[in-house]
Amino acid sequence: MAINAEHELHGRRRSRNVGLGLVLVGFIAIVFGLTVVKVKQLGAVQGFDHVVRPEMLPGEEAPK
Repeated sequence: MAINAEHELHGRRRSRNVGLGLVLVGFIAIVFGLTVVKVKQLGAVQGFDHVVRPEMLPGEEAPK
């Protein structure tokens, strides 16, 4: 004999979980969208590693 009756507490929990899931998916979509826009605008960005790199200086060409 299986217990089929669902208490109203389970329904409220399920709706809260679905709502939280939608909020998390929305947050992930926003972060992903901002990342895509940033990469498209800036291209490949070099990181900061505490050394002077001539290719990063404005108005000068890197030695080849």
